[in-house]
This record gives sequence, structure tokens and C-alpha cells, in this order.
Amino acid sequence: MVPVTQTSGVRRRVVLAATSMGLAVVQLDVSVVNVAIKPIGASLGGGVAALQWVVDAYTLAFAALILTAGSLGDRFGAKRVFVTGFAVFTLASVACALAPDVTVLIAARALQGVGAAALASCSLSLLTHAYRDPAARARAVALWAAGASTALAAGPVAGGALIATLGWPSIFLINLPIGVAGISLTLRYATDAPGGRAALDPWGQVTAGVALTAMAGATIEAGARGLADPLVLGGFAVAVVAGILFVIVERGSAHPMLPLRLFAVPGFAMPVAIGLLVNVAFYGLIFVFSLYFQQEQRLSPLETGLMFTPMLGAIVAANVTAARLTRRVAPRPLIVTGALLLAAACLAMLPLAGPAVLAAAFAVEGFGLGLLVPVITATLMGSVSRTRSGVAAGTLNASRQTGSLLGVAAFGSLAALGDGLREALLISALLAILAAVLGTRS
Repeated sequence: MVPVTQTSGVRRRVVLAATSMGLAVVQLDVSVVNVAIKPIGASLGGGVAALQWVVDAYTLAFAALILTAGSLGDRFGAKRVFVTGFAVFTLASVACALAPDVTVLIAARALQGVGAAALASCSLSLLTHAYRDPAARARAVALWAAGASTALAAGPVAGGALIATLGWPSIFLINLPIGVAGISLTLRYATDAPGGRAALDPWGQVTAGVALTAMAGATIEAGARGLADPLVLGGFAVAVVAGILFVIVERGSAHPMLPLRLFAVPGFAMPVAIGLLVNVAFYGLIFVFSLYFQQEQRLSPLETGLMFTPMLGAIVAANVTAARLTRRVAPRPLIVTGALLLAAACLAMLPLAGPAVLAAAFAVEGFGLGLLVPVITATLMGSVSRTRSGVAAGTLNASRQTGSLLGVAAFGSLAALGDGLREALLISALLAILAAVLGTRS
């Protein structure tokens, strides 16, 4: 038997598999819930706002805590935090499956988000440490992203099939065997990068959490109450004040969870901004199209999942393509091309034509996203040292999850106010075009 050393290709590939499992369950639970919103509502009760919170409670905890998770990984070891996050996520998934009402489900989804924050930030840190060579790291990141994208795209289809055969709780129980396998492989094969430089930032965490919660809550409630409602206006005001306080705290902290000076590093700010913009568009559209298919078109969860199938092959193909192209093509044209494909797909869907047109547009949308995400991830991680990889990964994931949070909240509110799908498509196209413009400055 050949021994598995720290630097062996076998160990690196096992670490890649384990970290991909971690990110895969995170992404799976982003998309799989969308096809379950109708059966969850029928089983546990709740209107559009409650269903938005079933989706957004997860994303909110994810986005609010991911920077702290990155700092914890840098300070105490990415391996330890990753394994803890996997355990929390797996147990919370069981709690989701057993939830007796929508309130408990929302709380369990938030706990899932806590685990997801640790998984997303520390998985990339472990992967970066395992692959020291830049070219090998870029290929590994592309494969890591491909696994996550496959889970994201397969979520609606797998979720629809599971719901049709075993009921909606099964979409959460599927995480149990994945969690056990991922934890076992990580404990045996993964190693940590040098740590000890990061420190906790409680005031930064509090102000960031308040800002995101207030923004999400106000945006969701705007769909039911209207923008002029005092509660909605108050929520937006709290979000602005908390956001300003967050910047002040981070600028004055000796150990900020988000070192603002990183945004002056070449190759850092652009991926963060693009990640925010494309996630608003992509995840917001997944939510409103799920509502559209199930409520307007009267499709079943399985049929709804099948409508998203074209994204699966397109995202995986684009991730593989990105892995090959990054060796020969500079990041800028790949990012711009991916963003413009996303914009074109949104514009093509505006007439809400038949299934064939939507399927083609979904494929283009998936290819655009799958092309640019590995590139912006590799660009960001290559801009910082390995000892700051946790914070860097956390920053990118925080921006992307904040985009997901705002996309579901804003587009869901547009849907609640009336025929908001076309407005959501137009907004998404504009955001993708803006991402392409930012990509030209990379």
C-alpha cells in the first residue's frame, strides 16, 4: 500500500473531494428549497413572506457569519472550523426535516446557515493550502466550483424527485450521509495553513448582522406592506445606520473581521463586487421562477425542477471550460463573457415564451455563471497570502450570499406586489451588464 503523505496527489485529491462535499451541500440547500416552497407552505402554512424567510433565514445567517467564520478558520485552524461547521449543518438539516411548523423550520434553516458559513469559507482555505502551485490551484478551484455548481443546478431536479417520492423533509435528510462522509475524510486527510493572525471582531459581527437582517426584513415586508409603511422605512433606516457603524468599527478595529485595506489590493475588490451583482440576479430569479412555475403554471415540484435542468449541464460544462481556459486566457475576457451571457439570457426570457425558449435561456444563464465564478474566485484567492485565505474566501462568499439574500427578498417582494417577474428579469440583465463593465477593469 502506497503511503499517503501530506504533499501526495492522493491526499490533495481527497481534500478536494471533502471540501467539494462541504460546498456542495451548502449550494444544494440554496436551490433545493425553491422547488419545495409550495409543499412546505401547504404542509406548515405561511404566505409568500414566510416562504421568503424559509429561503432567506439560511442565506442571512450564512452571509452575516461567513466573515467571522473565515477569521475563526485563520485563527484556530480551517480544518477544525470546517468539521464543526459540517456537524452543525448536518444536525440542523435533520431539525429542518422534523420541523413541526414554519417557525421552527425558519429557525433550523438559520442554524443551517451558521454551519454553511464555516463550510464555505474554510473549504476554500483548506483547498488553497493543499494546492500550493498557482496553476494546480486554479484547476482545483475550478473543479471545486464545478462540484458546487452541479449541486446548485441539480438541487431543483433532485428536490423535485425526492418530494414526489418521499415528501419535502427528504430534501434535508439527504445531507446526513454527505455530512458523515465529508467529516470523516476531512479529519483523516486535511491539514491546516499556518494560523494565529486573525482575531474575533464582536462589534463588527453585531453591526453586520443587524444591517443584513434589517435590510432583508424591510425588503421582504415591503412586498406585503408597501414601501411607505413605517416598519419598512424603519427597517431600511436601521440597515443604513448599522452599515455605517460597521464601516466605522472596521476602520477603527485593530483586528477587523473585514480588513478594509484588502480592497486596495489589486484583484480583490472587483471579484467581490461582481459576486454580489450576479448573485442578486441568479438566485433572485431562481426563487421567482419557482413561484411562477408552481403558482402560475401549476407545475409540480418535479416538473418545476425539470424546468431548471438545462442549467445543470451548462454550469458544469462552463466550470470545466473555465478550468482549461484559465491556463491560456486572462481573467478579464472570461469574466466579461460570462456576465454578458447572463445578461443576454435575462433579456431573452423577458417575453416569457414557451418552454423551449426558457430552456435555452436557462442554459445560457447557467453557462455564463459557471464561466465567471471560478475565475473571480481564483483571481481573489490569488491576490492574498495563504494566511489570509480564510478572510478572503469569507469576503467573497459574504458578498455573494448577501446578493442571494437581497435577490430573494427584492424579487420575491416584486412578485408579491404583482407581475414582478419581467421587472426582475430586466433588473437582473442590468446588474449583469454592470458586472461585465466591472470585469473590464480587472
